Amino acid sequence: MVYSGDPVLAEDLLFKPQHSLIEQSLHSRMGATTTNGDGFGIGWYGEGPVPAIFKSVDPAWNDENLRELTKQVRTPLMFAHVRASTGTPVQRSNCHPFRHGNWLWMHNGAVFGFHQLKRELMFAVDPSLYADVEGSTDSETLFFLALTFGLEDDPLTGVARAVGFVEDLAERRGVANPIQATMATSNGESVWAFRYSTQHQSRTLFHSTDVTQLRALHPEVEMLRTLSPEARLVVSEPLRDLPGAWREVPESSCGIIQPGDDEIRAFAPIPPVHVA
Repeated sequence: MVYSGDPVLAEDLLFKPQHSLIEQSLHSRMGATTTNGDGFGIGWYGEGPVPAIFKSVDPAWNDENLRELTKQVRTPLMFAHVRASTGTPVQRSNCHPFRHGNWLWMHNGAVFGFHQLKRELMFAVDPSLYADVEGSTDSETLFFLALTFGLEDDPLTGVARAVGFVEDLAERRGVANPIQATMATSNGESVWAFRYSTQHQSRTLFHSTDVTQLRALHPEVEMLRTLSPEARLVVSEPLRDLPGAWREVPESSCGIIQPGDDEIRAFAPIPPVHVA
């Protein structure tokens, strides 16, 4: 889940919605796994120059520290993730979101054949970035590849080149359909949310519709009264069954939440150029 808008209490986003992310960690309706209990993490932008993160290997539904923290954290931009491991260890450094400088990153999906491809993928990470890799996941590797390929200057192109590099390597190593991904990244000002898979059958991703219209449709929802028209949510599963509240992010696209008008752009991998 990503929230961007007026500062709100993290508790209002994580615990209070009808089908909240915490409830989804135990009873996911649309995810690849029903239970996501291999840790969790939140990242938020506040007073400091870089975002703060809080991670734990405990299940999100059973962590009292998370409940205490979210009662006091008020933020205009927050990432939250509940994890179901795809094969790497359950440890704090493998929980999302991942952070580098003022950038946050999280990923729902997998790089299939990752253990087969890992050595070459890691060698492709820029040497100046390599020491900052803390965990062992495909998700963090994808983040550092995107950083290597220019995420900080042009997020759309940086991610497209990272995904293209993985797909190209996988094809050369005989790994079919390597990418399954919904991904989000932010620099604290804008958010880029991607939905892409090699087979073009990506996991679900939704964004909220206009808050003003939602207030008119659902005056009974208290939280909507406090949000400005600029408030946006991006989620793997809708947080509440409100007709008209959610739109699916199209396959092979990138949604951009930014000052001014938001955008949805087509997304396609950019493969590397091989010199004969």
